[in-house]
Amino acid sequence: MKRQTPASVGHDGNKTEKKVKRTAESAPLHLDMAHELRKLVDSANAPIFGIDVEGKVNEWNFKTAEITGYSQEEAFNKPLVQTFIAPRLRESVHEVLDKALRGEETANY
Repeated sequence: MKRQTPASVGHDGNKTEKKVKRTAESAPLHLDMAHELRKLVDSANAPIFGIDVEGKVNEWNFKTAEITGYSQEEAFNKPLVQTFIAPRLRESVHEVLDKALRGEETANY
């Protein structure tokens, strides 16, 4: 019995071609979805920001820029807590973010 690889769905070429064709056709759909998500984040009427595992800003929508007065370019790759959070709130915000990065639920902040 011939072992099938993920690329070979069946023993005839038609099934493989169909699988490859579906994959190629779905690529633009993913790009469209990414574009739509980008538009949603950018046009949101709420501040949306994100951080990487080191706590540096990697997402900063237009509403966040409007509220904080910092552009995306100014905010990107800056440590969120140390740069944008008031000193008296830094410890508690840092704790919330650390829990979130570990996948632990926290109450709304």
